[in-house]
Amino acid sequence: MRISGAESHIMEALWASGPLTADGVFAEVGAAQGWAPGTVKTLITRLLKKKAIEGRREAGGYAYHPLVSRDDYVQGESRSLVDRLFGGEVAPLVAHFAEHRALSDKDLEHLKALVARLDKDRDG
Repeated sequence: MRISGAESHIMEALWASGPLTADGVFAEVGAAQGWAPGTVKTLITRLLKKKAIEGRREAGGYAYHPLVSRDDYVQGESRSLVDRLFGGEVAPLVAHFAEHRALSDKDLEHLKALVARLDKDRDG
């Protein structure tokens, strides 16, 4: 399932604060994005058609909640990015960031710890 950049704002609001009504989604992201309430409702409708969210009738109207977890979404998007841009290989992705975006000391520490953990898991 492909979720557009605009739709991902709706999903982030639902993952963080859901379930939300359309008005609640608008309050969370609509104004910050410069969207009208109708735009938020259109994005909700798209996500409903994609079966990324579902709505349930509650006291305040329909409340929407995600049907896909954020972890599953991030995993799918990450895999798609690596496949499309780097032939399915992670090392060129990391090299790209290292060459084109300054990595902080914290980034380097995390990468070193990750490599050490992966080595240990592979050997152990």
